[in-house]
Amino acid sequence: MSEAEGVIKYELSFQQTDLPDVDISLINCWRELLVQLDLVGQHPGRYGGLGFGNLSMRTPDGFLITGTQTGGIQQLSLSDYALVTSWHLEDNIIEAKGQVRPSSEALTHAAIYTNCAQANFVFHCHSPRIWQVAGNIGLMITDATVPYGTPAMAREVALKLRERGSPAIMAMGGHEDGIVAWGEDADAAGLLLVQCLVRATRCH
Repeated sequence: MSEAEGVIKYELSFQQTDLPDVDISLINCWRELLVQLDLVGQHPGRYGGLGFGNLSMRTPDGFLITGTQTGGIQQLSLSDYALVTSWHLEDNIIEAKGQVRPSSEALTHAAIYTNCAQANFVFHCHSPRIWQVAGNIGLMITDATVPYGTPAMAREVALKLRERGSPAIMAMGGHEDGIVAWGEDADAAGLLLVQCLVRATRCH
């Protein structure tokens, strides 16, 4: 069963405040490329017109993640990011601050950062092309019965990480078109997505 994009399922403790200055130039460069590849964005004909895709990077205080429903913004500023400072996967709780609330996928990002010490960047995209042939091109696929943004998904991600390590990429079986890549640096995560898009295109 596919899951609705943009629905925040976790309990959020949020402080609305300005964030300390963080260099977002690299993650923004990758986001711009992923928007051009139609892996991140917002279109009237997709997912009920809601924004899709989100990117994050580890920081000393937690991780910085694109805000909920920022997919349609062409160039993000720091005010379009949220800083997730604490998370409790089993209790489905996230603490964050900024001018915008964190993406609906923040709990999945948190699960990757928790279970993979080498992961410093996590890119969640939406690609029908990759998702439809994920098994054929050798991607890990989460259980289709496990909804995103839940403790069950956090446990599923931990299981997949034990299987494959980092950098890695997986398809979200229960979240239509959802693809997540992570790596030690932004290039590792981004290149995995681009390489898989090429491989998936050859399969179609």
